[in-house]
Amino acid sequence: MLWVPTTLSAQTQYLLPTGDASMDEKDKPLIEVYLPKKEMANGCAVVLCPGGAMRWLSWESDVVKMASFLNEHGIAAIGLRYHLNKGNGQMPQGMQMPPMVDVTHPEQFPKADANPMHFAYGDSIIRLAAEDAKAAIRMVREHAAEWNICSDKIGYLGFSAGGGVAIAATMSAEGDERPDFLCTNFGPSLMPVSVPADAPPLLIMTRVDHPNVAAGLVALFMEWKKAGANAELHMYGDGKGPYELMPETGKTTTELWSSQMIQWLKAKGFIE
Repeated sequence: MLWVPTTLSAQTQYLLPTGDASMDEKDKPLIEVYLPKKEMANGCAVVLCPGGAMRWLSWESDVVKMASFLNEHGIAAIGLRYHLNKGNGQMPQGMQMPPMVDVTHPEQFPKADANPMHFAYGDSIIRLAAEDAKAAIRMVREHAAEWNICSDKIGYLGFSAGGGVAIAATMSAEGDERPDFLCTNFGPSLMPVSVPADAPPLLIMTRVDHPNVAAGLVALFMEWKKAGANAELHMYGDGKGPYELMPETGKTTTELWSSQMIQWLKAKGFIE
């Protein structure tokens, strides 16, 4: 099946309260709302956390195209622009990249922390981005009735670094900022994982041969399971690098990730 993006039915931006008056307008955290046609809406909403190595955002592929796909399935899509490392605090001089870890050694990431380079400024940006993600969930719940969204069917889909942001937000979320589900596509945790009580169901999707990412996500899966929480892991074997929404040609298994995510949402009761 070849899926072609269609024109989106709605698009509205809302600044998040986590921004700073001193920030450039183009950098302030915000959400961009894409709603399905009212007659198609099923009440589910996905906050999209795009990838980009915490230095930029892959907005077109991870938000705009993905929002169109979700809308076609009756799901509201909320694109998140979160805090980024804008170069004010680079890695300390002399820090060396650690060796690459393949999927057979997830134990090399204790507490599923797959961040290859911790330093104070970088970690502070991850924490700020997590605050943005939690604020996005709160705002979606505040507007749930207006946007035809069920307040108990709101969760994350994070891509690459955006997966790390979604995981960090989920670990520290409380009350109305807590997601009902967590999906990460090629995005391991960037901080030590402490699985929250009543953790939401977790869906992990990645490629088996990509260093660090695959091992980090196996470690994340194990942390969720050791805590007695619900988790599912899809480890595709037909490529190494990151991936986005793809046409389903039958030539790879990775291209099925988006339809398998929809099936997972249905199986978990987030889509009727």
